[in-house]
Parts: sequence; C-alpha cells; structure tokens
Amino acid sequence: MSTPTGGRTTQSADSSAKLPGAQSRNATRRPAGAAGQRPATRPAQRPGRATPRRVRLTVSRVDPFSVFKVSFLLSVAIGIATVVMVGVLWTVLAGMGVFDNLNELLRTLDREGSSFNLMDYIGFGRVLSLSVLIAVIDVILMTAIATLMAFLYNICASLVGGLQLTLTDD
Repeated sequence: MSTPTGGRTTQSADSSAKLPGAQSRNATRRPAGAAGQRPATRPAQRPGRATPRRVRLTVSRVDPFSVFKVSFLLSVAIGIATVVMVGVLWTVLAGMGVFDNLNELLRTLDREGSSFNLMDYIGFGRVLSLSVLIAVIDVILMTAIATLMAFLYNICASLVGGLQLTLTDD
C-alpha cells in the first residue's frame, strides 16, 4: 500500500511483507538470546582521539545580504551603547562638579564680566542629541561599509580563490 506524500510515495513496514518477493526485516533477524549464538559485540571505542581531526575549508563567497543584516544589528547595538555611555559619562562629570569648575574658570578669565554659561552649550539635552545623531550616522556608515566590503570580498575571492581556513576538532 503506497501513500503519496509531497510527490513521493512511501511504503510502510507492514506493506513490504505483502509485496511478492519482498522479505520482512524481522524475518531475517534472529533473536539475541537464541541457543548456540553469542551476542554481537562492538569494538571498544576510545574516549578521545590521539590527534585532533583537521579540516581545511575555503570561504569562497559571502552573502552580502546576510552581512548587511548582521552589520546593521551590530552597529545599532554599538550606537545604543555609545548613547548610553555618553549619558553616563556626562552624568558622572556633572556629579563631580567638572562643569561648574569649568564655568567658574571661564568667568574668571573673562575680564569684561559677561554672563557666559557653559551649560548653554554642553547641557545634557544637547550632548545626548548630538550623540544620537552621531550614532545614527555611524549605523548608516558601518552598515554600508560592511556590505560594500562583502561585495569586494566576493570579487577578490573569485580572482584568487578565497580565504582558506584550517579547523580542528578538539
């Protein structure tokens, strides 16, 4: 009895015994505990190899779309980390009083006595906005450069054969 599955026909184990000239798998096997027979023994397996297996592979092509996806995700992660790092650094510097000391230093250097305030230029909002802008530009540039490098690698690999790697099995 055949049943179609996805364009192929398969036969069950019961139907193979009913076919003319076909033998069942169980008919040719003897039970393990039959009289006059020793159970089959397997050769002893070594727990580890004496020398690791070495395989030499060649990276002949890199898919540019997969490089695009991976580089985009990694550059987004780097951009987020950059924005968080700038925010934490600004908070630490403000907590230590660095900006207040710089503001006082600039006021003492100004002989005219103007009301210059450093925080108008390097306030938390401005610094964080600038770091977000830089992170977005970096995401675009790093993704584009990595994808371009994948295309260039494919061109070079077609000319010289690609990058050869030797992998070992420990």
